[in-house]
Amino acid sequence: MLPSGAWGKRKPRGRRLGWVRSDARGAMWARQEGLHHPHPHTVVRCPSSSSSVSCSGDSEEEDMGLLEVSVSDIKPPAPELGPMPDGLSPQQVVRRHILGSIVQSEGSYVESLKRVLQDYRNPLMEMEPKALSARKCQAVFFRVKEILHCHSMFQIALSSRVAEWDATEKIGDLFVASFSKSMVLDVYSDYVNNFTNAMSIIKKACLTKPAFLEFLKRRQVCSPDRVTLYGLMVKPIQRFPQFILLLQDMLKNTPRGHPDRLSLQLALTELETLAEKLNEQKRLADQVAEIQQLTKSVSDRSSLSKLLTSGQRQLLLCETLTETVYGDRGQLIKSKERRVFLLNDMLVCANINFKPANHRGQLEISSLVPLGPKYVVKWNTALPQVQVVEVGQEGGSYDKDNVLIQHAGAKKASAAGQAQNKVCFGPPRLFQELQDLQKDLAVVEQITLLISTLHGTYQNLNMTVAQDWCLALQRLMRVKEEEIHSANKCRLRLLLPGKPDNRSGRPISFMVVFITPNPLSKISWVNRLHLAKIGLREENQPGWLCPDEDKKSKAPFWCPILACCIPAFSSRGLSLQLGALVHSPVSCPLLGFSAVSTSLPQGYLWVGGGQEGSGGQVEIFSLNRPSPRTVKSFPLAAPVLCMEYIPEPEEEESRDGDESHTAADPSAAAHPTICLGLQDGSILVYGSVDTGTQCLATCRSPGLQPVLCLRHSPFHLFAGLQDGTLAAYPRTSGGMPWDLESPPLCLTVGPGPVRTLLSLEDAVWASCGPRVTVLDATSLQTQQSFEAHQDEAVSVTHMVKAGSGVWMAFSAGSSIRLFHTETLEHLQEINIATRTTFLLPGQKQLCVTSLLICQGLLWVGTDQGVIVLLPVPRLEGIPKITGEPRGAGLGRAREVGCKWPGEGESCAQMFTLSSYVGVGVCSPTSCHCRWHCGTVELNHPSPTGSHLLSESQFPDLANGDSSAYWPDGLRIGWDT
Repeated sequence: MLPSGAWGKRKPRGRRLGWVRSDARGAMWARQEGLHHPHPHTVVRCPSSSSSVSCSGDSEEEDMGLLEVSVSDIKPPAPELGPMPDGLSPQQVVRRHILGSIVQSEGSYVESLKRVLQDYRNPLMEMEPKALSARKCQAVFFRVKEILHCHSMFQIALSSRVAEWDATEKIGDLFVASFSKSMVLDVYSDYVNNFTNAMSIIKKACLTKPAFLEFLKRRQVCSPDRVTLYGLMVKPIQRFPQFILLLQDMLKNTPRGHPDRLSLQLALTELETLAEKLNEQKRLADQVAEIQQLTKSVSDRSSLSKLLTSGQRQLLLCETLTETVYGDRGQLIKSKERRVFLLNDMLVCANINFKPANHRGQLEISSLVPLGPKYVVKWNTALPQVQVVEVGQEGGSYDKDNVLIQHAGAKKASAAGQAQNKVCFGPPRLFQELQDLQKDLAVVEQITLLISTLHGTYQNLNMTVAQDWCLALQRLMRVKEEEIHSANKCRLRLLLPGKPDNRSGRPISFMVVFITPNPLSKISWVNRLHLAKIGLREENQPGWLCPDEDKKSKAPFWCPILACCIPAFSSRGLSLQLGALVHSPVSCPLLGFSAVSTSLPQGYLWVGGGQEGSGGQVEIFSLNRPSPRTVKSFPLAAPVLCMEYIPEPEEEESRDGDESHTAADPSAAAHPTICLGLQDGSILVYGSVDTGTQCLATCRSPGLQPVLCLRHSPFHLFAGLQDGTLAAYPRTSGGMPWDLESPPLCLTVGPGPVRTLLSLEDAVWASCGPRVTVLDATSLQTQQSFEAHQDEAVSVTHMVKAGSGVWMAFSAGSSIRLFHTETLEHLQEINIATRTTFLLPGQKQLCVTSLLICQGLLWVGTDQGVIVLLPVPRLEGIPKITGEPRGAGLGRAREVGCKWPGEGESCAQMFTLSSYVGVGVCSPTSCHCRWHCGTVELNHPSPTGSHLLSESQFPDLANGDSSAYWPDGLRIGWDT
């Protein structure tokens, strides 16, 4: 966003679409862009005011807009594809159909924008007497004309491309040129930020001005598709996701080597970036509107009102849930919808009050524009006092001896409930029906025993019939248990603090049971409650430093938060250096139902290292418990340099193998394994499930060269060696996934060590010095080789892939570079040192020591203990750095963004655990690992791809004192 005074000085750039010029040079520029110039009398005004709108201001519209466009009535020719030529490939036919969808979609969108202006804005501005004042009319339709102008220009360019389609088949560069400029973002940002205000003005006008309401009804009835004004005005918010879907389809049907493929990938990146920014702005606007609506329901003098209006509250999640109250036998007593607000430090529950449908014609108004409800706060409580009670965890969730539990809807705890300190919460009738089946089964079992004592033979009264009765009842019980299990997936049970008992003085906690709309919603609530409480810890305050906001600290949930910190090695007497970390995602059936409702990255964390010139060490941490703990530690003959987790082969890969061998010996099926590369040239294979750590296989590298890196593909296990050799072990169909007994296929990559490997779908990238060699994944033939760095003394040390690009880090310097996976073109270079201000005078330059891409963030670790987070696209486009750093830091809460003074810590390695990010940290005296739990998406409704935690997961370590692990420890991060 440009400052308010910058518009008059800005010079349009030559290859940017949308800056309209009214002179001959403008027409020449349009022709160079492949456009016609049908509007020679276009007028452009560049305002000097900011792009905020207030319906109470007196300024005219031309003082507020980016562009004041006067367009003639001459319509440009509509884009139209010619007859389909003969001899087209199936992909070319599909691409033509997708282009037709783009043309049709864009034409419909432009017509909708015109309808907003011609059918609504213009008549309202000309109406006498005014149904809506000019100022309010300008505020409601703010930026619609500018958006229409941008897409009119795009439609003109689209016509030119459609006419040339059969000759060029290119459209990606048109999207890049049209939607990569800042003017489009500015116009759409203003529209999105003003959308909530515009809808609020429309709702108030419908309630207070019958003429305006009648005008909207009349326009809707007269429209051919009966789309309301709201339905038309919401289309700009939905436009770019529609473009993204169409371009994704186009990219899937564009073969490699096609001249439009790279342009389509870049266009997908530009549109995704634009959509992400607009979505974030819409989310923030909705969050402000929700908090304002909640604030209106609270008395101005209450403490809650002061908290809500302080501007320090973040709305993490809000949703309409159904509160239910059950009786002692599981019967449903009552249920009612509540609006529940999860803020960063409190939980608020409100009643939803809708006025009668016939009140001032609200039924008619709600059909034209959404009417939000009014809230009445029922209760609110501080977040640290909220406990989630999962099924099977009731005993450990509260102190049964000192806490009384009662229903949220009950006026007083029953005597029986106080005596037993137990209240049954459950779906109506299911628990009672299960108990009845259990009693019936006990009776039938007694009858079976009596039948076995009979001396005579009687029809339908024998042991066979009795056993059938027992089996039938057991089946019914299993069905009932599954029904209860399914119902519990949507049941959110919260234990909240209440007032002390008047007689005994004991604290009374009350249980609230909510029914969520779906299981994912329940998971989202459990997770975000847990993460919000983690965000309140001292080590997560005040947050990470964000250079793009005047070095201000970002609050938790905007950047990763610290979830856990543990030593990497249990042996404190040895000075072990961290070599490698890997996560083995093995599910644990012992967790029971709680594993269904939560998504802690279950399995095991393997940490390997050792001493230079001495032996090695492996630590295995179990993540299947409330807090990570060491389950196995064993020594090795040499230090561990690298690890690779190899999952079970996919079903398609299994079919390609020897099916008869697997069928004859089921135990021979390949299971997940962990491969270790040692400094003495050994390659060890362990079963990832077997905590007994029995070595399944071992081999020595050619020439006993140290194994620096390991990577696997569907066909080979690759080992990068110290002497520049790449050893490839083929996959087998037996119990061992790789043939380690036969000599491997050795390929010479270069004269120096092979420091890093990257396995792609159809290729393997191997680095040696500054060069990267690309090999065919199947035949292992060299396809291409290119220089990633111009300095021969510099080596490529890290490679990570996202979308259609690979980011690389180097042994020297603070720069990272992006290369295209198909053309190997160098696309972008980022200097990390310029993205952080944590270096003090006299400190050496930053050097990148680890790279990781996890769900929209590029994690860059450095030798100074600083982590820099950079946003990257998530789709199939080019993972260019498209914004300022999200944040940077790793140290204590009081030194956010700084390394630990005097300890020389370095981010040795990064690894993923489901949607967490782990960071291995090395110092001269110790090695630790940290889990980061970060960047919670604040979308509503809850995201479908979230990986979430239960209330009991990751409590404070060391008996609640996590400070004992600072500054050393293990961090895990979470990102949706």
